[in-house]
Amino acid sequence: MTYKPDTAETKKLIQQLVSIPSPSGYTNEVITFVEDYLKKFNVKTMRNRKGGLIATLPGKNNEEHRMLTAHVDTLGAMVKEVKSNGRLKLDLIGGYNYNSIEGEYCQIHTASGKTITGTILMHQTSVHVYKDAGKADRNQVNMEVRIDANVKNEKEVRALGIEVGDFVSLDPRVEICDNGFIKSRHLDDKASVAILLQLIKQLHEEKITLPVTTHFLISNNEEIGYGGNSNIPEETVEYLAVDMGAMGDGQSTDEYTVSICAKDGSGPYHLGLRNSLVELAKKRDIAYKLDIYPYYGSDASAAIRAGHDIIHGLIGPGIDSSHAFERTHEDSLECTLQLLYYYVQSELQQY
Repeated sequence: MTYKPDTAETKKLIQQLVSIPSPSGYTNEVITFVEDYLKKFNVKTMRNRKGGLIATLPGKNNEEHRMLTAHVDTLGAMVKEVKSNGRLKLDLIGGYNYNSIEGEYCQIHTASGKTITGTILMHQTSVHVYKDAGKADRNQVNMEVRIDANVKNEKEVRALGIEVGDFVSLDPRVEICDNGFIKSRHLDDKASVAILLQLIKQLHEEKITLPVTTHFLISNNEEIGYGGNSNIPEETVEYLAVDMGAMGDGQSTDEYTVSICAKDGSGPYHLGLRNSLVELAKKRDIAYKLDIYPYYGSDASAAIRAGHDIIHGLIGPGIDSSHAFERTHEDSLECTLQLLYYYVQSELQQY
């Protein structure tokens, strides 16, 4: 009988996670949330110097290890300039387009700990003033943050405590639909973090001892390229990134299955591990799709680039409109969690 996850709990976790601001470089609060969640199950955790979290479940075999990773950092921005008109110029954190944040509510996180709200807009937004408002480029020059405060110039903005280098987070606008859809920014990759937390909880409740010692890295710098490239124990044989499946023209990934990545922008993933995951999905009757993500990299590919001698793979739930107005379905969460549940209980293969 195939394991049936509690998707209601997974969705609740997603809602909690996406509601915690955590652009790359500003992740302490969300890492603390994950740390506190795992304490309930007496899971051994440690933070690396980059601020990521590593949880370890001892296995029957401690000579060879596995590592699974999902990243908790998100897209965001930083204050680039305090403008003379009392608004802010942004510098983006992560790979996304300015048009995907036009009109979005945001929060400015000052160095003193104060949070100030605002809205990201085109400078030429008002059609009653700017004739060609719709034609202007959505870029760093034309887009700015309108601060929710009575400020008219640079001096008044700085008096609020806002300064260059302050982090800016985007409103997730999370919504859990009755028909199983989850709409929110930052499902990349907080949906996968929630899945890993649910997996650890399930293993704890069933008192399952894994065949090999298994580490779970909650990385916090993936969106800028180096989240999961360190703190990989020498005993690690297999390294599986759990990250979103990318959807679009020519893609097979959808919102109702687990996506198994064959290749992304970094090159092919390990063929033996990929085939093993496919066979496991077939054996357990788990709906899956094989896919290639042309403009993509993961913590697993970052680990390979860093020189680690590991077998690397990538799976995850299908996410529509990645790095913008994201959406997935509980079916995809379920399929991903099912595949991981059986994967971590499987024996290491000789490829």
